[in-house]
Amino acid sequence: MSYKKFRVGELRPSQILFTYGIGAIADLPNLAVIVMGLEDWERSRTRELTEPRLLSMVQKRLGKQVKELRLPPLPEEAAKSPFEEAATIGIPVAPFPNWMLCPKCNLLANLNSGLFELKHNAYRPGETRYQHKHCPKAIKPPNVIPVKFLVACDNGHLDDFPWRYFVHGENSDCDGSLRLFELGISGTPSDIQVKCDKCGQRRMLSDAFGTQGKKNMPKCRGRHPHLRDFDDDCDRQMKTILLGASNSWFSATLSALSIPKGSNKLEELVEKNWVMLSKLESQELLENFLPILQASGQLQDFASFNTSEIWKAIESRKNSSEHEQYQDLKTPEWEVFSVADMSKNNSDFRLEPTTPPEGYEKYFKKTVLVPKLREVRALIGFTRIQSPGELGDLESQTEQSLASISRKPAKWIPATEIKGEGIFLEFEEELIRSWENSPAVAKHALHTREAQIQWLNIRNPDLVDKVPFPGMRYMLIHSFTHALMRQLTLECGYSAASLRERIYAQNPETEYGPQAGLLIYTAAPDSEGTLGGLVKLGEPKTLGYHINQALEQMKICTADPLCAEHIPDEGTPSLHWSACHSCLFAPETSCERGNKLLDRSVLVPTVTKDDLAFFKSYTNSQK
Repeated sequence: MSYKKFRVGELRPSQILFTYGIGAIADLPNLAVIVMGLEDWERSRTRELTEPRLLSMVQKRLGKQVKELRLPPLPEEAAKSPFEEAATIGIPVAPFPNWMLCPKCNLLANLNSGLFELKHNAYRPGETRYQHKHCPKAIKPPNVIPVKFLVACDNGHLDDFPWRYFVHGENSDCDGSLRLFELGISGTPSDIQVKCDKCGQRRMLSDAFGTQGKKNMPKCRGRHPHLRDFDDDCDRQMKTILLGASNSWFSATLSALSIPKGSNKLEELVEKNWVMLSKLESQELLENFLPILQASGQLQDFASFNTSEIWKAIESRKNSSEHEQYQDLKTPEWEVFSVADMSKNNSDFRLEPTTPPEGYEKYFKKTVLVPKLREVRALIGFTRIQSPGELGDLESQTEQSLASISRKPAKWIPATEIKGEGIFLEFEEELIRSWENSPAVAKHALHTREAQIQWLNIRNPDLVDKVPFPGMRYMLIHSFTHALMRQLTLECGYSAASLRERIYAQNPETEYGPQAGLLIYTAAPDSEGTLGGLVKLGEPKTLGYHINQALEQMKICTADPLCAEHIPDEGTPSLHWSACHSCLFAPETSCERGNKLLDRSVLVPTVTKDDLAFFKSYTNSQK
């Protein structure tokens, strides 16, 4: 079946991964739409990205059938008219929820009823809307609006609110018109009533929430509207959520930095142009097509090499791709940063090792400035109700269930690339170990693990034995990174959401350890990622000053004593100690753990604890 396509708005490429990805709902001015699965995307309009380490990890999660990482389709600038086919290139969406409300007569009906008519303005896509064509209480057809109630479940399913079932209390044959009334001015469910015109049945929306909702709402149907599909079975209870609720969609993404692999100029060029060169199957094809490509302005950098040298490098790259296995994403990056070999710098990755922050030579082994870096991120699925990042790194949580972004096993997945800059800091390993082994810190670790078990028991008891506690060194480095990011945003000119963290914290007994370091880098996919302001702050004297300021701010929070006294396993279990929005919490896209495992008392003494601080003597180090 073919569908007529209309342009309804614009998204930035990064939003496809973090805000309005596959399965998410974009709430537009006059309607709401859901981003459809990969089967509806035009693959021919996408461009392939090269990042073998990331592709290997994606295959580990989704299967070996995934062969490519591709950029989302972008509209062609050459389109001269909004009516041309080129003007409709983009991300496919469909109206959702399908139930709409007429604000004049309060009619509540499905789009399939034929009562509402689509109106599209080709020159102003944002004005696309549905109208109630025969509204008895309006002279002109009024614009209808999406209802603000949906249902979802922990298995990633999403569905229209079961209005007929809800108002009649059962699967009734009554086909009367439904109307939605707001009886008060608060807009809360207790002031909203749905009524059937035919049989007179009515019900307050408050009956769909809380304990009443468990009694009155049916079991989940297992619907995936973005795939136009239903799962065979789902044993979860429907949960009523609001349109636009922050827990309606959480992206599950994997990311990797493009670290240098080539040992010479030719290998670097082959890696950079691998998307094109990987399609060549013989040296004869290379000899035939290379002059043509160079004449058109492509692959000019290969002019100083003969075709036999180039083909040998291509074969070497193919063989390494077939045999190379990547155990995790971060360890190869840690190895590159900790060695900081400048001879491997290339056009996408450049390191400049320098001395530790002034006054903090005791705590840090080295600082590495990263004037250039490239990060590739891939969307592998999503969750609803519960964020996947709260349970740890996705690459290690292979047992965690994710909602699929395609009906069949995906052969490619959407990805984006970001080019920016960063600062890497490596802690002194011996000092970290000494701090970890102190009695107070060891006791704190046991208490934190107990809180994590309680937290997991509430959300998914099956994961209690599968999600390990990352250790106190992770909590220390994570908390320090948040404190430093908060300070740097005040000075470097980047917004808080434009900085991102990458934590390297492995215990000595693990197969990847020991690791103790952090990378703060720009995560904005535009010119803001190349301003140079962040790297400038990594100079030893400047960085030492900012670390001192960051730690000083952590001693007292404006929410103290409540913040300092917070205990994660009291009341509603949480996964943080002394941390809140006033001191350590960062934007969700900046933190790799969803603001979990944070505690400023492990950094400096607070008003309630003084035996956990790692930087006990930091004030003296600046005198």
